[in-house]
Amino acid sequence: MIDPILIFKIILVVVLFALSLAIAAYSTYAERKVAAFMQDRLGPNRAGPFGLLQPLADGVKMFMKEDFIPAASNRFLFIAGPAITMITALMTSAVIPWGPNVTINGTSVPLQVADINIGVLYVLGVVSLGVYGIMIGGWASNNKYSLLGAVRASSQMISYELAMGMSIIAVVMSTGSLSLGSIVNAQSDWAGMNWNVFVQPLGCLIFIICAFAECNRTPFDLPESETELVGGFHTEYSSMKLGFFLFAEYVNMFISSAMITCLYFGGYNFPGMEAVQGSVGDIWFVLICVAVMFAKVLFFVFFFMWIRWTIPRFRFDQLLNLGWKVLLPLSILNVLITGAVIIFFELKQN
Repeated sequence: MIDPILIFKIILVVVLFALSLAIAAYSTYAERKVAAFMQDRLGPNRAGPFGLLQPLADGVKMFMKEDFIPAASNRFLFIAGPAITMITALMTSAVIPWGPNVTINGTSVPLQVADINIGVLYVLGVVSLGVYGIMIGGWASNNKYSLLGAVRASSQMISYELAMGMSIIAVVMSTGSLSLGSIVNAQSDWAGMNWNVFVQPLGCLIFIICAFAECNRTPFDLPESETELVGGFHTEYSSMKLGFFLFAEYVNMFISSAMITCLYFGGYNFPGMEAVQGSVGDIWFVLICVAVMFAKVLFFVFFFMWIRWTIPRFRFDQLLNLGWKVLLPLSILNVLITGAVIIFFELKQN
């Protein structure tokens, strides 16, 4: 007999995969609508009612375009680049808790694909692999603009991953766990408002800035800046290979928003959740928590778009100076302050 928990996990994997792709697809639509609103335009309004079928039209266009591979490129690596980028983008959602535990046959099962005790390290490790797809794709194109974009992407990610990792270390120190599930559960006190953003405001700000740089989003979109590098690392790409690069950016934006929510904004916790849990059934409570989680994630997706159409692009030297000379020292200072506060309270209790 097949274990029902295994079936539940398989269903969860399929649902998460479909949701990631659907949210990434409609993020392209939302981005254009947000940009249109800020610039007093209409945005997509021809494909379907209110332009809602525009992502499908874009997908069909990508599939129908000619799949062009430059003659002087490394064919295998040229194909592998976008595949690596897309796979690593989708893998990161495996350890994110999307809601409280669900009871199946008397067993409490977490609403996440893999509740591993090193979830934070897993996310950082998989995210750092994404740069290989960009670097391989840019180098294999045998195009100087692509190579410059790939070098920019790799140096940018190295610069900002250090500060991002240090900001997460402060959260791990205050929580005492590397498991994302444990970090979210630790924020359920104070009637669901014991969020890390109140405990680690500086770390939260550093992490959000680094998330923009990791996703190559404006004002940190130097690897693909059209005015300097034509299209950056994906200049030579077309058809669905280009689609994978563009799609992976929106998947990364969705996952980054989920990480911000889990680490600093309570995950699926919300004010008064204990009262709600006592007044509704378990299933309804789980559904409400999942809805709260996705509401927070979609807010941060909108925040990514809002910043893109508000702040101009940095110069590359400004970007590196911000990463090495500002964010990294601040993140180290934040770790030191967190450690000092923890030691102070421990000594006070003893």
